[in-house]
Amino acid sequence: MSVAEYVRILGRGPGRSRALTKDEAAEAMRLMLAGDAAPEAIGALLMLLRMKGETADEIAGFSQAAQDASPKLPPVDLDWPSYAAGRTRGHPWFLLSAKLVAEAGHSVLLHGFNGPDATVRKGLADAGIGIAETPDAAALLLTRDRIAYLPLEIWHPALFGLLKLRDVLGLRSCINTVCRMLNPARAQSSVQGVFHPSYRLLQADAAALLGWQNLTVIKGGGGEFERHPAKDITGFGLRNGTPWETTVPPLINETRRLSTVVESPSTDAPFPIPQEAFETAIITGTAALALDTLGVQDSQTRAEDLWAQRLTAQAA
Repeated sequence: MSVAEYVRILGRGPGRSRALTKDEAAEAMRLMLAGDAAPEAIGALLMLLRMKGETADEIAGFSQAAQDASPKLPPVDLDWPSYAAGRTRGHPWFLLSAKLVAEAGHSVLLHGFNGPDATVRKGLADAGIGIAETPDAAALLLTRDRIAYLPLEIWHPALFGLLKLRDVLGLRSCINTVCRMLNPARAQSSVQGVFHPSYRLLQADAAALLGWQNLTVIKGGGGEFERHPAKDITGFGLRNGTPWETTVPPLINETRRLSTVVESPSTDAPFPIPQEAFETAIITGTAALALDTLGVQDSQTRAEDLWAQRLTAQAA
């Protein structure tokens, strides 16, 4: 079949169109990634899905095919996507949260692309997170540091090309969600941030179809997996392969936006050590949610202990 066949399934009109099955979605993604499909057909497919609204089967099928087309990697404990293109504000504190999880002994693989917002990429080195451009480099970093970052444009150029169609179409497509569900190292646990709350359940349902065991999805800062410490946070996902939902209470009594920073970072400034309780709570609260996803008991206390140990080591 060609991509046009799947466009017909989606676009036949009222009473005749239907959603794609998981297998159909997987085949459609394979065709789009192969590079032979007509760009007009790809654009039509993506925009029809946007108008209809994606189903969990469609996201699961697309994600499985995209994962199958990516290079093989050593297994990791936690998958951590970062795709909040153009919405990150202030410092990307969640990078320090991911580093804390690695320092607790869990291997973490971050992957992403953040559009014109270079804040995340610039913060990686100062957070102590190396960038892997090859499978061997990823294996080395994971062995040495238990954490690595994969740039999507280098790691999966075909999927990156589909993501960049946003510049042509002028609208977000389901590829943004597929990237969050890519899980390049086939980890059984994942943490994901969304900007639009409606996607939390969609991603959780798709993860269940893919056989994931543990997932936490939150409406995070700018769409990243980064919790607001002064608000109730509702999490959706999986625990041991079954649907899970919870609400965690605020960590701090302070009215602020995540986008507010005490000192505005310059493009050349090193990643700061936060001195304010609010920023510290962002880091430890985000790390605690990730540790909980990995099955760590009393995860907030564990995260706070890890942060205290890091500050002590830096002061020595």
